[in-house]
Formats: sequence, C-alpha cells, structure tokens
Amino acid sequence: MSPAPASLEGLRAELRRIGPVVVALSGGADSAFLAKVAHDTLGAPAVLVATALSPSLAADEEADCRSLAAEWGLRWIGVPTDEMDDRRYVANDADRCARCKTALMSALVPLAEGERATVVLGVNVDDLGDHRPGQRAAAERGARFPLVDAGFTKRDIRHWSQALGLRTWDKPAAACLSSRIPYGTPVTLGALGSIARAESALRGLGFGQLRVRHHGTVARIEVDEAALDEVVAQRRAVVAAVVAAGYLYVTLDLEGFRSGSLNRAIDRADAAREGER
Repeated sequence: MSPAPASLEGLRAELRRIGPVVVALSGGADSAFLAKVAHDTLGAPAVLVATALSPSLAADEEADCRSLAAEWGLRWIGVPTDEMDDRRYVANDADRCARCKTALMSALVPLAEGERATVVLGVNVDDLGDHRPGQRAAAERGARFPLVDAGFTKRDIRHWSQALGLRTWDKPAAACLSSRIPYGTPVTLGALGSIARAESALRGLGFGQLRVRHHGTVARIEVDEAALDEVVAQRRAVVAAVVAAGYLYVTLDLEGFRSGSLNRAIDRADAAREGER
C-alpha cells in the first residue's frame, strides 16, 4: 500500500508561517503547484510569482508560465537574469547551478524586499539527494523551501495537483536547458538554441518526458523506457527534427530518461578520488 500523501493543510500552514512570498515559477509541476497553493492560501496581494527570463529557459516554458498566470489569476512578472554574463557559469563546472541560482536570487531578492516578502522555491523532498548546488546557493541568499518543510515528495505534488484540478499535475519533469550540456563544455547561446529546437520538435512528435543531451555535434536523446520503441518507429522523423535543430548526428540512449544523468561524471570523479586515498 502506498503511503498517504503529505498534508495539503500542512503546506498551507507553512506558507502562512512564512507570510508574503515571491514564488519562483519555472513552469514545471512543482513550482506551478507551489504558486497556485500560495495564491489560494495567502491571496494575490501577498504572492508575487516571478519567472526568470534567460536563454536557458525554453520559449515553450516561458509561454506556459504566462498562460498559467493568466488562467489562475496570478500576480506574475518576468524577470531577466544575467547568468550568461558570468564566465564561471559559461565555463560550466560542477557548480553551474549555484551560479544560476545566485543570478536568480540577485533578481528576486530586490523584488522580495519591495514586497516585504520571502523568496520561495519549488524544491521537494525528492530533490534533496541529487547533486544540486543551486539549492545551497539559494538558501544562503535567504530562499525558503516550503514543500520540503511540509514533507512533500514529487508524488505528493502530482497527487494534490490532480486533486485540485491543475493541468500541470502530469507535466513531465523539466529543467533549465543548460542541464543538457555536460560539465566542462561551455554553455553557449548556439547550444541552448539547438537543444530548445530539438526538444520542441520531439515534443511535437508526441514524446513527453525527454532530454536532448548536447555533445557538440551529437545529440543524445533520452526518453522514458516505454517510449524507446516509438523513437525507433519514428526514426526518420526524429532524425530529421534533430538535424534541423543543428546536430550532425543523432543517438538514442538505451538507458532511457534519467533526471540528472550528467551528474554521473561527478559521481565517477568522486569515486576515483576516493580510491586514490
């Protein structure tokens, strides 16, 4: 038997304790759920919903954030961020996410100060085990994670999102486009554009949960294991779509979709260092 979902009232109580909030909305199921519950719990005057606008946010996701705000009556603002001006971010080391969250907080903290509010992010309990330096960077700048404090897992978020009738309840997991680029490979506008075009085209072919991992001229496609056969069945259309996005070679990862799969390089490096001791 599956465990009972975390308490929605517990999340509402946590939001009331925090008070007025600025919610960072990326368009994914987690941040969308948090934005809607905060809006319904605290009221629009006490909730500003902000989306970071940068080349690492796919145009489809930005458009969906705008649509959600209009549908749900959210008080929404798009906020440009400048992580691409940070040479350390562009260099794309293992702390890239920390640079990104630092840029995000630099944009959101002034908004929060003006609102006399606290920045909250849609981090859930399941996010805590992976390599996510951005969480640490955001917390150090004063961000709060009410979903974590209320004990919400990804499953809980999907459960309550469906119960509340939110169309995002089954939205595939999303992440910034830079997360498709292996550590050590510079983040460029060209690479981000190719990734965005390729993923948008593949979604147009009916693939929901997917990643196009960027390896120079090679695109490595990750889809759910159940969809591997369908990629092969649509091989010609898949290849045409990805080549049109700017890649010379198209590969299919037989392990299927794994969130944070590029972190494997970090795990192996850590294991190698441990073995040298």
